[in-house]
Amino acid sequence: MNTPIVHEAPVQGAVVVHPDRDARSVREPETRLQEAVGLAQALDLEVREALIAPLRKLTPATLFGRGKVDEIGAIAEEADASVVVVDDALTPVQQRNLEKAWGAKVIDRTGLILEIFARRARTREGRLQVELARLTYERSRLVRTWTHLERQRGGFGVMGGPGETQIETDRRLLAEKIGRLKRDLAEVRRTRGLQRQARQRAPAPTIALVGYTNAGKSTLFNRLTASEVVAQDMLFATLDPTLRTVRLPGGRPAVLSDTVGFISDLPHELVEAFRATLEEVREADVVLHVRDIASPDSEAQAGDVREVLERLEIDLESRRVLEVWNKVDLLDAESREVLAKRAERSGVALVSATTGEGVGTLLARLGQLIDDAPPITVYAPADQGAAVAWLYRHGRVLERAEDEHGGARVSVKLSPQALGQFERLFPDTVWRNAAE
Repeated sequence: MNTPIVHEAPVQGAVVVHPDRDARSVREPETRLQEAVGLAQALDLEVREALIAPLRKLTPATLFGRGKVDEIGAIAEEADASVVVVDDALTPVQQRNLEKAWGAKVIDRTGLILEIFARRARTREGRLQVELARLTYERSRLVRTWTHLERQRGGFGVMGGPGETQIETDRRLLAEKIGRLKRDLAEVRRTRGLQRQARQRAPAPTIALVGYTNAGKSTLFNRLTASEVVAQDMLFATLDPTLRTVRLPGGRPAVLSDTVGFISDLPHELVEAFRATLEEVREADVVLHVRDIASPDSEAQAGDVREVLERLEIDLESRRVLEVWNKVDLLDAESREVLAKRAERSGVALVSATTGEGVGTLLARLGQLIDDAPPITVYAPADQGAAVAWLYRHGRVLERAEDEHGGARVSVKLSPQALGQFERLFPDTVWRNAAE
């Protein structure tokens, strides 16, 4: 019996270059370089060399000066690298010129992130969003795709018209495809909007997780919901939004949403494409901002998250936001003690999603945030025991007293959604604000 031959894709060696611009970022260049290496590895590239290239002056044609271009080219040749990753945004002209100079494929930061997203998206909406972002990015780069720009279609009344160049034809076809994708996305978004409206009519409050990529959002999501969402020590392990039920103290349900991770210099095309996905954040009752507190760049990463949300017109200042400092298990005892004091002063939840440390306290804090509505007093007659049980499941009962007739007077906190549904389900009960 013949054994089938399996052809594995050849390993692509890569050199990663971080152009270090003066005052470009609050991060250390070494940290930025390591992040770029992580992005390359997320694309299954074998990083053979990684270096920081000081950039004192921008060269329009190649970004780097002539000497640095030659130096990087020699490193790529010595490493037998077929790909050079430049951790910066390159113009189409710079990309083309560097590919000629180095004899290798050149990918800039935007292209790298787009390619990762294209591989990871699973839902139809995710794939449409990534494809739209990729085509928007490529539209400005068609000039580097064609080497026969002088070729023109003949003027015989065929599609394209007299004298339309190949590049003009491709740009027009690309624009038509982008238009179709936008229409498809609009329909998907309409469906998601209807689903969101249906959830808003339900009594369960909503909680959205946001954070820098690889901050541990999916691990925390799994810990809180007992789910098995993919959670890896890898950049952009989660792309598509996932919704699950989490049980708050007392057994009340809430809907928890895990969203795509953010990253510094997130491509504009992707910010726009994922605007609808991040509507979950805009509509959430509570936003959990998960931070990798063990990272030396934690503060800068938090700033990047806030910046992206501002670009999406999501104002965290007007929202109920709880910062979650994750990965405390990676810190030494002294650092943890200092951090615990800071967290207590700042009203921050300190957790380890991996070990479960602090998760109980986090759930209690969530319950308090969701229950910030004033309490109401409900009177349920003796034959309305189901109403009292419902209040225990969907609200936070503060006090309960029974009268001689078997009726129950319950002081309870309910979210506005829960109160609306309670009124519809149990019209025979009587309630009033506790302060009345």
